[in-house]
Amino acid sequence: MLAVFTSLRPVTGSPRQISVLIGRWLAERDALPLTVRTSGSTGEPKDVLLSAPAMRASAEAALARLGGPGQWLLALPASYVAGLQVLVRSELGGEAAAVLAEHPDLATAAAQLSGRRRYVACVPTQLRRWLADDPSAAALQTFDAVLVGGGPTEKELLDSARDQDVRVVRSYGMSETCGGCVYDGVPLDSVDQAIDATGRIRLRGPVLFDGYAGRPDLTTQVLHDGWLVTPDVGELDADGRLVVTGRIDDLVKSGGVTVSLEAVERRLTTMPGVSDVAVLGAPDAEWGTRVVAVLVGQPGLDLAAVRDYVSDVHPRAWAPREVRLVSRMPRLASGKVDRQHLARVLLDLS
Repeated sequence: MLAVFTSLRPVTGSPRQISVLIGRWLAERDALPLTVRTSGSTGEPKDVLLSAPAMRASAEAALARLGGPGQWLLALPASYVAGLQVLVRSELGGEAAAVLAEHPDLATAAAQLSGRRRYVACVPTQLRRWLADDPSAAALQTFDAVLVGGGPTEKELLDSARDQDVRVVRSYGMSETCGGCVYDGVPLDSVDQAIDATGRIRLRGPVLFDGYAGRPDLTTQVLHDGWLVTPDVGELDADGRLVVTGRIDDLVKSGGVTVSLEAVERRLTTMPGVSDVAVLGAPDAEWGTRVVAVLVGQPGLDLAAVRDYVSDVHPRAWAPREVRLVSRMPRLASGKVDRQHLARVLLDLS
């Protein structure tokens, strides 16, 4: 009889509660797949079915790539796949994870770790903030690896981390791959990567999900002959490393020119005076789609400066035609920008 863990379908609860359930789930020989609800940052949320063998394969491959088991600091929500994998790796490694939310700051939490090897996973926004804070930056130096993923990570941010002796590892993956399955452009053992004729990134291996719960129609759209067709576009560099260049749904036509919203967003994350950014496309009678930059930053930021900064590295036609300044960026529990909220409320795109 298959074992059912109600609180893992979908995953809900506090980090400590989920940690206990994960231990039982991994130990159960015939447990049903758990479900992780995608964030819905750009569309309708889906329940992703992840089996114990897939989660185990992902965790074991990650630990092998990083240098072996260690103690993890959980700095991400445990109900999403990146945080959930921290708990799975901890269970397999035999060392309980520490929980950042139980401490006042990163430095205090890191000081409580006692494992021989120490790891933490985060999103780019967290890494940027930690690097800007001296005690947090010093704490990061004590980790054997700092995984950063969940969104575009600028080269400047990675370089800044490495300049401060932080052993940062860029992770690429998604809920459908049990989290990160490509580290610094190189797939984990047993994972294959490819680029199809349209530029879409494809992934294959034992880490793939079982499908979307109750949505076989959506499952067949992305699973083909054992390959997951991702919504991301990319290329392989001269060394065969994966370079993610954007998302299919982040490519818009503005004035007849194809614009990568993600590339514009990555550029603006490096602009002096900008602390947070999201770039969206809005319907426009003249341009078809106008590029809109939503910024958290200094009051003096204006459209001309933003356009010039983008145009320094991208075609002028890619430069935003509108700038919106906000006091804070709306985010989902996963840490990702809530683009649906921005489109609906800020740009009135309901």
